[in-house]
Amino acid sequence: MRKISPRLIYFFGALGGLLFGYDTGVISGAILYVKRTLDLTALEEGMVVSSVLLGAMIGAMSIGPLSDKFGRKKMVMSGILMAYIINYAFSGMAHTVSWRWMLGFAAIPSAILFIGGVFLPESPRYLGRIKKFDEALAVLNMLREPAEAQAELQEMKDADEVELGGFKELFSKFVRPALVIGVGLAIFQQFMGINTVLYYAPTIFKAIGMGDSASLMGTVGLGTVNVIITAWAVRVMETRGRKEWLLIGGVGMAVSLVALAILTNFAATGIMSYVTIVAMAFYLIFFCATWGPIMWTMIGEVFPLAVRGVGVGFSSLVNWGANLLVSLMFPVLLQHFSMPIIFGVFAVMCALASFFVKRYVFETRGRSLEEIEATLRDRANVVEDASVVAGTTPIAH
Repeated sequence: MRKISPRLIYFFGALGGLLFGYDTGVISGAILYVKRTLDLTALEEGMVVSSVLLGAMIGAMSIGPLSDKFGRKKMVMSGILMAYIINYAFSGMAHTVSWRWMLGFAAIPSAILFIGGVFLPESPRYLGRIKKFDEALAVLNMLREPAEAQAELQEMKDADEVELGGFKELFSKFVRPALVIGVGLAIFQQFMGINTVLYYAPTIFKAIGMGDSASLMGTVGLGTVNVIITAWAVRVMETRGRKEWLLIGGVGMAVSLVALAILTNFAATGIMSYVTIVAMAFYLIFFCATWGPIMWTMIGEVFPLAVRGVGVGFSSLVNWGANLLVSLMFPVLLQHFSMPIIFGVFAVMCALASFFVKRYVFETRGRSLEEIEATLRDRANVVEDASVVAGTTPIAH
């Protein structure tokens, strides 16, 4: 196996994330000009914006099994900020060509990523899965210290001995509490309205009276906040429990959205436009510091090892589906309802999400796999006891 610099591997890994972020974020600015050029209706505008999410749903369903079969090498937040900056850079062009440059710019990192994919080594997890442990260790040695590489290889061998479950086991009584948490967090993360801000920020700013350039410049500021706070959140996430962070974020976003509902009652002139952007920034801060990273962390921790892959995949599919629904319907809602009403609905969703966390989510931070599975068994028994009292038949494991 040829030696490849770890920095090169990390670079192309980061480039893949940047490209996806760019692809999802670029439409926020491009849609301002696409709908003028093509004379789109509100529903058609939502379809254009959400089309990339349909691809993400298909990817979420297929990439896991395909990667397990063929390997990661063969399949294929800073990116969002990059998209906002590029959108602003091209905003001075005629609207019939500016959106083409915004979308077409993604071809550059795509081409670089393709070239890198030819030379990158295979995923060590995949190599371990097909019993090529020597090759897996060689790749790990490129990325880890020798002791760490050996320890990770041993984890692969131990995991390989676990009998993996499918959808039947995922929907069993024992796993059901984890499934409720995974699916519930995935839905609420999107129904809080975060991607209407990421995808439709310029549209929102224009709806309250700001011009094209000012709207796109406002999104650059929001994108910068997104990157900074997400990086900070990753560092401090372990200082509090997952559940506590989710509750803080839910309340903070609800308050920010109520403020936005009040502010968008007024025309965005002078100081009011800046206050509106600040309120939106606070909403974004609370999301990026809590629900953004913690939802993905928790769905990776809450499922038992035997169904972790299928559980995370199913929760991700639900998340992308909820994302698609909200992104598709937002222009239609904006056409029929005022901005304050829409922000008010999102605020209610944040309150409901906080209730869901308080009632159904249990803490996973600092807990072993055995402790988490014990909690699942306790909750499953509670469900069974309740069904017996109600005179119903519990579903067998």
